[in-house]
Parts: sequence; C-alpha cells; structure tokens
Amino acid sequence: LKTDDDLRIAFESGAKQITGGSIAVKDAETFIGWIEKHGADKIILGADAMDEKVAISGWQEESKEELIPFIKSYQSKGIQYVICTDISKDGMLEGPSFDLYRKIIENTNVSLSAVEDQTVRELKLIASGGISTFDELPKLAEMGCEGTIIGKAIYENRISLKQLESYILSNG
Repeated sequence: LKTDDDLRIAFESGAKQITGGSIAVKDAETFIGWIEKHGADKIILGADAMDEKVAISGWQEESKEELIPFIKSYQSKGIQYVICTDISKDGMLEGPSFDLYRKIIENTNVSLSAVEDQTVRELKLIASGGISTFDELPKLAEMGCEGTIIGKAIYENRISLKQLESYILSNG
C-alpha cells in the first residue's frame, strides 16, 4: 500500500487493518498521516529486519534504520501493532527469533508513568518467520507476543489447523 487511495480501497473492501512497511521508511509523512487519519488500531507497522536493520522493498534493500529505534519512533506516534519478520528465519522452519522478539518487547514496553509523552502505548508485537512447531506458539505468547504469523509450518503439516483451532479456543 502506497497511497491514501490504496488505503481507501482496502478499508472499503472490508480490511480491518492494513500493514505499512517500506512506506514507513521511505515516506514517514504519509505513514504518520495514515495513523492520524485512520487511527493507530487500524495501522500495523511492518518492521522486517535482517541483523536488526529494517529491510524494505520486498526485502531487497536494507535501510539505515535500526529496528528498535525505528519501532520506538512510531510507537511515540501512536503505533500499537508491529509485525516483525526476521528475514534470516523466514521459511527456514528453524524456529523463531525468540531473542529478537524478547529484545523488542523489553525495549518498547515501558511504564507509561516513566514516559513524558503519554501517547506511547504497550506494543502488540506479531512475530513472523521461522515458526516450525506448535510448541513455539505458547512460548511466544508467554514472552508477550500478541500474535504469530505461521506459513510454511502449516503447508508442510508441522502444525495442523486442528491444533491451532484448539489453541485459539482454549486461550480465548
């Protein structure tokens, strides 16, 4: 999504949220405008990374943006939801980047009383990349991840939809 018209079409077509990744690096003014116009609950920051640097343009380019300061800068603008894919793990079925996600959570979820700008909210991190077994899902949840994106592990029958259904129903 690159334009206001793209967002209009997405929301008119029934999308509840959209994700902006490269645009948040390349055109911060537009991305911030989307947060202000549509609300932070409808805009997800896509912060895909390689070696803790934000990657853009379908992972073809590494930006100069350091991952955690990048997330924190948008968190101060109201962003609540962040999808972070560790590119080195995506599609590899070698397990998620627990250390990276822990580091993000520890460095972004600060006490509101410790922050002068009260617009900072607790980050809702959605982990992506490397999920290989069902057992990794509760570990990510216990760490504080709001959600997890699962791809190849489902396609290769390492995680069944029945397991996911039971997990979702038992965790409300």
